Amino acid sequence: MSSIKQNPAGLPLPDFRNCGVMLRVLLGVNLLAGAAALVQSAGLGDALQRYVDLAAWVQPLLLFNLALLAFAGNVLRRLPPRLGQALVVLLAATSSVLLLDFWRFMGIDDGGWSRLARAALLGALVAASLLFYFALRAQAFSPALAEARLQALTARIRPHFLFNSLNAILSLIRAEPRRAETALEELAELFRVLMRDHRDLLPLADEISLCRQYLNLEKLRLGDRLNVEWEIVDVPADLKVPSLMLQPLLENAVYHGVEPSGEPATVHIRFARSGDELHVDLANPCRGGDAAQGGNHLALANIRERLALYYDLEASLEAKEVVLENGQHQYQVHIVLPCRRAQA
Repeated sequence: MSSIKQNPAGLPLPDFRNCGVMLRVLLGVNLLAGAAALVQSAGLGDALQRYVDLAAWVQPLLLFNLALLAFAGNVLRRLPPRLGQALVVLLAATSSVLLLDFWRFMGIDDGGWSRLARAALLGALVAASLLFYFALRAQAFSPALAEARLQALTARIRPHFLFNSLNAILSLIRAEPRRAETALEELAELFRVLMRDHRDLLPLADEISLCRQYLNLEKLRLGDRLNVEWEIVDVPADLKVPSLMLQPLLENAVYHGVEPSGEPATVHIRFARSGDELHVDLANPCRGGDAAQGGNHLALANIRERLALYYDLEASLEAKEVVLENGQHQYQVHIVLPCRRAQA
């Protein structure tokens, strides 16, 4: 199975396509430029002007290198780690020299061999510093630690629905034995899913199937009180997502939204693809106020942390309570995931 590891073992080069990596590179280089301007200046006003001058040289160079590294990321990651690092440093040094030479050609800079050598050295040092930072970060968030954290987070997902489903099945054994037998088969499948390795990314179709099975079991208890509306728009079924990403939220939607209402309630689930992003929306009725979804906060925090371990800053989760036009309260969860194929 596939899984996304931001810093695979033995591969200190970061994934330059990752938004979190890009953001850290941009911030790191600009902080270094700001520090250099502050050291060279006589005051804050002079420091700001020097930073603007440095930024005019740094930003085009930085964006060009990031674009090139993102494009050539797969090639670099197949090379030996040290060779890949050396090529990144060489790219930074070479592009610095070429940009300074371009400024000289345009008459903006005096140029000269000493200036070119200094630009190459500065570019190489900045690149080496950032690679060193990412190597330290890779050790701090090594696959072993990240995977252990994922296992711990997954273990916190409440198995209450398993016991509730067993009680529902027991009530059906005499009256509807065939339905009870089908429900037991679905419950066995849920147990199998809960016990498997949750470090792996699974096809979206499997996650949807799991959620349908869970909701079928809950419908045994709640009957017509639980209604579910699915909407799946332009989403490839083999797209890889973290396992048990949606089920904890559905569990909370049932326990904190459907059960307390005492009336028929509808849970809305929507999957839609927008460009390179997968958007997942979940909405359920609630009583209003934070207390109505109090149990949801642990599930939300759990899933947020799991998404951060899988995708860094490329995924997001937002939750809010809204008041509809008819005056009813609704709890909405919106998840955004990258649609990029998972890497083996």
